Amino acid sequence: MLMRSTSTLLAGLLAASLFSGCNKEKAPATAGTPTTASSTELPPDTVVATFGDGQKITFGELNDRIKEPLANLEKQKYQTRKQGLDGFVVEKLVKAEATKRNLTEEQLVKAEVDDKIPQPPEAEIQKLYDEAKERLPPGTTYEQVKPQIVDFLTGSKKQERAREYFAELKKNANVQITLPEPPRPPVERKEVAATGPSRGPDNAPITIVEFSDFQCPFCSRAVKTVEEVLAAYPDKVKLVFRQFPLDFHKEAPKAAEASLCAQDQNKFWEYHDTLFANQSALKVEDLKAHAKTVGLDTAKFDKCLDSGEKATVVKADQEAGSKVGVTGTPAFFINGILLSGAQPIDEFKSIIDNELKAKQ
Repeated sequence: MLMRSTSTLLAGLLAASLFSGCNKEKAPATAGTPTTASSTELPPDTVVATFGDGQKITFGELNDRIKEPLANLEKQKYQTRKQGLDGFVVEKLVKAEATKRNLTEEQLVKAEVDDKIPQPPEAEIQKLYDEAKERLPPGTTYEQVKPQIVDFLTGSKKQERAREYFAELKKNANVQITLPEPPRPPVERKEVAATGPSRGPDNAPITIVEFSDFQCPFCSRAVKTVEEVLAAYPDKVKLVFRQFPLDFHKEAPKAAEASLCAQDQNKFWEYHDTLFANQSALKVEDLKAHAKTVGLDTAKFDKCLDSGEKATVVKADQEAGSKVGVTGTPAFFINGILLSGAQPIDEFKSIIDNELKAKQ
């Protein structure tokens, strides 16, 4: 079913595909405290973005587009405008592409986002219904809740596809963002121990410590971005993974333990990828099945998992994260600088490049 308006549709997809995370209050977290200062006021006719065949967006148009008052949001002004500009550009590109293809904007987004996501298997839908049946109002039938279950199972995939499609539109239109970034204020660094499963050279000038939750959909979304970061800086970045299962993700603590059991057999990252690819299958029996899939010695794995011997490590990671201010996942500390939420690669690069420059 299409949403009532294109602006509502795009706003929902954009909000979900930008800077989000799982937090202790169960609501999606924002990006956290921006690392940039407030932006300098510009003349209204200053061009802040260009795309396509000479099309442009001015600073005045951007300010008119952002409805929320900014007078009392000095520290967030630049980040708010940057996000607003990105959404503004995407809306214009969607409108132009829909006109080009003789479609409505709703039809275009449906064709390029909704229809690209396969329907989940009937067995998976039924399984989720059976698990939740006792908590549903008496008399609630499978057919009544099936659409909501499908939305739940496909929601994060649609958000990811939307992000990919919007990126394709921007690339094809050669979008150039010229909104000037103000000087960064002195950054706050936290002392975060880089202990845990790692990737990258031990002597790398950049260490990223990630606190994550295997049941958090935003953590799953961040996996691709982290891979891109490692590929972009193969000799410069070391990644360390630490556990931070959130209280309301009931299967996350045992999944965290399971990943550490896999680490004992030098298969942490293979198991890590499998868990994030199967977030609807994190019960103990599923964790044991995944161990077989990645080629672990299942007898050793089952013994490790059933004993609960890794729970103390998970708890230690949680306490370490809480001590440095982690309240949601994913949370990344780049040489001690906090970057919170499933943010795009440009946010990682901005900090990493500044850190590398400072070390020259």
